[in-house]
Amino acid sequence: MYARPGTEPADTGAPDGPAGTDESGPEPLRRRGRMPALLAGAAALGLLSGLVGAGTAYGISRMERTDLPGLATASDGRWDYPELVRPPLPPGSPGPLEAGNRAGTHYADLRALVLPAPRGATVEPGPRGTDGWLPVEDFLADYATGEHRRELARKLTDHGLRHIAARGWTTPDGTRTRIRLLRFDTAAVSETLLTGDLANTGAPAYPVRGAEYYALDETFPPGAHMKGVMLFPYAEIKPYGAEQVRQAYFSAGDTIAVITQTRKGGVDAVPFRQTVTLQTELLS
Repeated sequence: MYARPGTEPADTGAPDGPAGTDESGPEPLRRRGRMPALLAGAAALGLLSGLVGAGTAYGISRMERTDLPGLATASDGRWDYPELVRPPLPPGSPGPLEAGNRAGTHYADLRALVLPAPRGATVEPGPRGTDGWLPVEDFLADYATGEHRRELARKLTDHGLRHIAARGWTTPDGTRTRIRLLRFDTAAVSETLLTGDLANTGAPAYPVRGAEYYALDETFPPGAHMKGVMLFPYAEIKPYGAEQVRQAYFSAGDTIAVITQTRKGGVDAVPFRQTVTLQTELLS
């Protein structure tokens, strides 16, 4: 209800396209059967790097340059994330999107699945809540009005929110990033809340402070949309104030991720999509 009819997203800087077992050590960011689609997304975004170290891990964040127009220069805007490795699962526990995991449970500690800050960023202090979980009121503080915060709080309670993992940082160009991972009992609950109450094809249901009108980012590369993950990426549309907001909502198993980026003058599309894609892979 906050999309302005007949409008398009702010300039995205990318071509148009449709939206769209027991292990003893850390799990590399690769899953059998899903890598072809993921690599297709990597080709579209120039996000993922090649094999790192004798087949034991895939560094998906130190991206090699590509021949894609607009993504092949040193100034393309991609951030230098550290190599990402998932924490090990308890013996015998399936991943959240595996067929045998009907509830979509994340058996790894959700706090260890929050995307780390890129190199050079200033990291915000950790959550002030118990054991490193973000208090619900801190999550709600990002939203624009008291009425929306109260309504959203009721919906989170009604859907049985368990806890919120979070991280935030600011990069040298002034882009502020906030990642919130909200965990529920099952994937069915998270998907119902996401599609019924939080996001739709026009705009997020609850605008954050500083942004009123959004449009779905239909140029988000389709190859970066991962099977089993429901993604809604948005861009605040012009005219916006001193800062622009980009925001993404997605569900992966029992968890909903909310990623928000703000920057004076406009949020670059490339690092936004990079951040969303890497956080999606960590949760998948």
